[in-house]
Amino acid sequence: MALPSSPRRRPRAPTVRTIARRFEADLSASVLGAGTRVPNVRQISERVAMGRALWRELVVGFASQLAELRLGFTQLAALYVLADGGTTTIGELADVLGRSPSATSRLVEGLVRRRLVDRHEEAEDRRQRTLSLTQRGHAVLRVVDRARADQFLTAVRPLPTAERAVVAMGVAALATRAFSRRGRLIRAPGE
Repeated sequence: MALPSSPRRRPRAPTVRTIARRFEADLSASVLGAGTRVPNVRQISERVAMGRALWRELVVGFASQLAELRLGFTQLAALYVLADGGTTTIGELADVLGRSPSATSRLVEGLVRRRLVDRHEEAEDRRQRTLSLTQRGHAVLRVVDRARADQFLTAVRPLPTAERAVVAMGVAALATRAFSRRGRLIRAPGE
């Protein structure tokens, strides 16, 4: 009698602690490598640590807000994709989110039930459905955006005026040159 083969185990996803250690190690190497070119390596290292603390606060606040809204991160990502103003199909949304069409279909079904997304049949092909964000979906995004902006401003307001100006310039530069999901640079209009 043959023994049943054991099911293959999927590789475990790295834990948050593992990811944080890798991130810290990557940054530490960069800071140490720049040591001969930078007059005060300790100051840079302290800034990196402060940046990490700020990032932690932003992420924790974001996660808390998503829990209050009973919204998952992928659901929120879908809302942002649909907020671009156009309509899209489940297949197109699946491609952007990096999910299977069946998983995306289930995700969309939950958003439709919550009246955050509308789903419409195409006249030419009734099997094809397009998606668009509802007014309620837009309202949820405004709430999320406002809370994140408030949290960010709360962290920035105590800075001296000169440092706030540097932060403002950095944010403007990042807004001008956004990166796509796959890391390709999206150029601002006219570039």
